[in-house]
Amino acid sequence: MQEIWFRTGEATVLAAEGQYTDAMPEVLIGSVRGPVGQAFASMMGQVQGHTRMFVVRDLNQLVRPATMMTTKATIHTAEYVELLGGVVQAATGDAIVDCIIEGVLPRDGLDELCMIIMIWLDPRCAEDDSLDQKDLYRTNYEATKLAIARALKGEPTVDELIANRKTVKHYALEDVIEY
Repeated sequence: MQEIWFRTGEATVLAAEGQYTDAMPEVLIGSVRGPVGQAFASMMGQVQGHTRMFVVRDLNQLVRPATMMTTKATIHTAEYVELLGGVVQAATGDAIVDCIIEGVLPRDGLDELCMIIMIWLDPRCAEDDSLDQKDLYRTNYEATKLAIARALKGEPTVDELIANRKTVKHYALEDVIEY
């Protein structure tokens, strides 16, 4: 296996109509002996409002490579923690295992790698009585697989970023600037 030292990836998968289940994971993958391993080890404690946890598919099913997940939004409720440590964690774990099955993540040398995944879980999900948990699973599963693949492929490339500099803009700039 070629050593993976420090790779980053992200993806966005949008929610079904009327849901707040957009998924936007940011992934850091690298060697346990390098800066990613150091960052991973330093995350072993907890920070108020930003729970950190190993990604498990279910009880006693810690994924490989060892993966730590944390939130981008501050946690305020037990309902939020339940969604994060339930549907979202399961979707993330399933996506990681499927990346191994599909050859996106190299099977050989998995114990030499670790990942950190920053999760976006909209706080409105915990308050939404009509939350579609299947859609929450779908968006997180698809986005995690895509983010991991992009990290390992180095996507988007610098050439792609330069080529689309004037054709792709952040959604928040829609009425702010014109290219």
